[in-house]
Amino acid sequence: MKLIAMCLALCLLLTMPLDAALAQSRPSTTNRPCSVNRQSVAANGAIVLGTGGYTYDRFVANRSFCEFDEGVEPAWVPSRDTPSCFIGYRCKSRDPIWRD
Repeated sequence: MKLIAMCLALCLLLTMPLDAALAQSRPSTTNRPCSVNRQSVAANGAIVLGTGGYTYDRFVANRSFCEFDEGVEPAWVPSRDTPSCFIGYRCKSRDPIWRD
């Protein structure tokens, strides 16, 4: 019985840091000025930012942060000081799986 209790305690201790890492919040573009959002993308190369409410996306500084089969499209997001702020790019699949 003591062995089971010790195993459960150990499992709990090992999963606690994982829970904290999963609960980290991402910066929101709507709470920060356009220039700060643009600077974050440029400084990190690739970053996940919230875009309002429960939505978020991954933004990149250039194509080198995308997969080999992806291109880039301009990314415009709402920010604290402007409703449409260019902050960099989104990676986009260049070859769609299905075509019309």
